[in-house]
Amino acid sequence: MSVYKRTHMCGELRKENIGESVVLNGWIQKRRNLGGLIFCDVRDKTGITQVVFNDQIPQELFERADKLRSEYVVGIKGKVMERESKNADLPTGDIEVFADDLIIYSEADTPPIYIKDDDNVDDNLRLKYRYLDLRKKKMQDNLTFRHNLAKLTRDYFAENGFTEVETPVLIKSTPEGARDYLVPSRVNQGKFYALPQSPQMFKQLLMVGGTDRYVQIVKCFRDEDLRADRQPEFTQIDLEMSFVDVDDVIEIQEGYLKRVFKEMKGIDIETPFPRIPYDEAMNRYGSDKPDTRVGFELNDITDMVAGCGFKVFTDAIAAGGSVRGICITGAAESYTRKKIDKLTEQVKSYGAKGMVWMKVAENEVTSSVNKFFSPEELKAIADRMEAKAGDLILIISDRNKVVYDSLGFLRRHIADELGLLDDEQYNLLWVTDFPLFEHDEETDTYHAMHHPFTSPREEDADLLKTDPTKAKAKAYDIVLNGVELGGGSIRIHDRHMQEDMFRALDMSQEDIDEKFGFLVEAFKYGTPPHGGLAYGLDRLVMLLTGEKSIREVIAFPKNQNAQCMVSEAPGVVEEEQLDELGIKIKEQE
Repeated sequence: MSVYKRTHMCGELRKENIGESVVLNGWIQKRRNLGGLIFCDVRDKTGITQVVFNDQIPQELFERADKLRSEYVVGIKGKVMERESKNADLPTGDIEVFADDLIIYSEADTPPIYIKDDDNVDDNLRLKYRYLDLRKKKMQDNLTFRHNLAKLTRDYFAENGFTEVETPVLIKSTPEGARDYLVPSRVNQGKFYALPQSPQMFKQLLMVGGTDRYVQIVKCFRDEDLRADRQPEFTQIDLEMSFVDVDDVIEIQEGYLKRVFKEMKGIDIETPFPRIPYDEAMNRYGSDKPDTRVGFELNDITDMVAGCGFKVFTDAIAAGGSVRGICITGAAESYTRKKIDKLTEQVKSYGAKGMVWMKVAENEVTSSVNKFFSPEELKAIADRMEAKAGDLILIISDRNKVVYDSLGFLRRHIADELGLLDDEQYNLLWVTDFPLFEHDEETDTYHAMHHPFTSPREEDADLLKTDPTKAKAKAYDIVLNGVELGGGSIRIHDRHMQEDMFRALDMSQEDIDEKFGFLVEAFKYGTPPHGGLAYGLDRLVMLLTGEKSIREVIAFPKNQNAQCMVSEAPGVVEEEQLDELGIKIKEQE
């Protein structure tokens, strides 16, 4: 069967094409037989053109056109004509193509899902028939947007002296953070590769190797529980630079994001972006990725309630925690007791044992803790919160992490419920000066908040030996509307400081050699000061296209159980394959 060589895509024809002979290829969206006229909407990734078969054409051609059904794949030859009944909803709505020839490339069964953007179909069905779902214009637009962003990324960093280098996919497992995906070795039985969670160590080796500026759009893998913005395999824009400090890395990234917003969204964003130290971000917003489109900032009232008789507050303070609240402007009336009880249940998932509420009226403050506080004390708290009549105050008392996580969730969740989050407003900012170490409350131990090669600030270098828990890192995250787009740090390049870092982490020489031996060895031979950053490409595309899940911007994503619904991966393998690898499957009890 020959293929008609198309002259235009289905979404391209306009009034200026009237009178032209054209060839289109695509899928039949729908067909309507009105007796002497057959109308077909022909679709490809660019859009739809209406095609007309009338009774002036040969009978055999008219009969073939009458057999067309949804999702048949066709080639059409014809002439562009002006439509009598125009369709303002279609870019091609001023014209139609009168067909004089038709070829049916393949027929199609009735699809299990409709091929239209507004089809409210179950997600699992969409993923199972992803190849049909991808025919939707929205999905093709998302993939095209992603392609254009990737091209822009490569162009920008190439123009700024970066070299794109591919790093290995089969690497050594270094159990840090999330679980590794392991790959058994047939040649070296009993040993395993790991799929990279990031190219971190290899990109640092590239700096040791003199690459100077590296970039890569790279697949990464993490075996972790999934949610809307997580996948077991995801894509990073990964980069590293030699002979730089924090300001140099940030300057390059702000130039990149300014270009992204201008070329991909037509928006001029102002640079430099605001910078908020980690401690300030937590104290003001309860989050290290604050959404600054709304206020509702945290207020610390620990000092005001330290001597009160309310045991919930005093116990939290005695345990080293705090009491903090947020004031939601004008929300007292709209948040009923039932709605507040629902919020209370939601913050329990962040570790909170409960929540105190206060409603401010003209002459009084009512509260869930009225019997523990005098009217004057309640008014004083409201005044500290700068609350006005009609405002709602929500208070959490617990360990600081619980307080921050709970109030950080509440301020953004309530702003969303109240319709205050403008999707057309893009607030970009940097969170800087992260703690170098993070406390693990379950094991009562400290570990590197980012990774053990993150450099402390110069003024905190000596703290590695004396009080490492107080040290701040040369680390920085780029945040957009409450979502972390990416993060990075300046790395340790001095071997003596690296030894101090390992000692602060209480790592034995055996642990160091096992996990990072090849990188430590490389650092002995001359290492430039260097630093970098990695963006989540999937997440960036998701935010820029206004999607709510990264699955909408990935061609073949996994479901919540990390399964590919199309190929049915993961699957069982033949016993012979397992024998070659020296693997025996243990029966589940």
